[in-house]
Amino acid sequence: MKAWSWDRYGPPDVLALKDVDEPGIARDEVLVRVRAAAVNPYDWRHMRADPKLVRLSIGLRRPKPGLVLGADLAGVVERVGDEVTAFRPGDEVFGEVRLGSFAEAVAVPQDRLAVKPAGLGFEQAASVSMAAHTALQGLRDEGRLTAGQRVLVNGASGGIGTFAVQLAKALGAEVTGVCSTRNIELVRSLGADDVVDYGREDFTERAGRYDLLMDIVGDRSLAKLRRPLTSRGTLVIVGGIASGRGRLLGPAAQVLRGKLAAPFVRQRIVTVGWKPNSADLRFLAELMEKERIAPVLDRTYPFAEIPEALRYVERGHARGKVAITV
Repeated sequence: MKAWSWDRYGPPDVLALKDVDEPGIARDEVLVRVRAAAVNPYDWRHMRADPKLVRLSIGLRRPKPGLVLGADLAGVVERVGDEVTAFRPGDEVFGEVRLGSFAEAVAVPQDRLAVKPAGLGFEQAASVSMAAHTALQGLRDEGRLTAGQRVLVNGASGGIGTFAVQLAKALGAEVTGVCSTRNIELVRSLGADDVVDYGREDFTERAGRYDLLMDIVGDRSLAKLRRPLTSRGTLVIVGGIASGRGRLLGPAAQVLRGKLAAPFVRQRIVTVGWKPNSADLRFLAELMEKERIAPVLDRTYPFAEIPEALRYVERGHARGKVAITV
């Protein structure tokens, strides 16, 4: 089968489309024939080993042999392990792996998949998992969002942000989105009650307005991010999707600062990581079937143009998600 791999860290030019063996599956895994994937900052950060901390898990000097890039996916179950009870061959599914979805087939643990909503295309379904998981877990689990609260999303037009706006509305919040001028109408169309154009207004000057602030961008200090919150408000730090390039910790630096500051302030400061699980995927699928949320696709690239898709996402201006047709 064909898969996109890399044997040295660097820009998209280091990727190569190779013939590789089809993966075997463990007893709790399924083999998914990939029909679509999606590109995340997670992908180019692994490709470049940026931040350098990435090297600890995938190779200090070079990527470990045989690694395949890609996390989000949607496709058709081809084979199941002996302990798999949730799926059978022929099922259309979506979900994620840590690495491996930029390939024609991938082995996926059954607890990182869910049945694809019938009305959703493969490209749309592949664009859900990592971004929507992060938004949902940040708002509902770490942020403890309740109906009627006022929420601000900094970075409302990106992959995580477009889901965060919709999910906050679905959970009953009053939502303000922060974005550039060109994305104002997009964010309004997602259900935002108010939109801040960051080129015209500094949202951190809106003192004491919000019960929860989800920061996806990472372009403000913790002191400034706390200013728009009520005295008992919650700051949810995603980490800064485009921040900290070329550094040891990268976006994890903002997460670390938040953890260190949390015990010393009255407001709650929490961080959110990526915790894939099938229960949340089923919850998201239900919301999509009810048309409460929907993935926003900026553009779609063919499988052969994954390096170009990575270049586009790396620039940091994608509106919603970028999908790959396999």
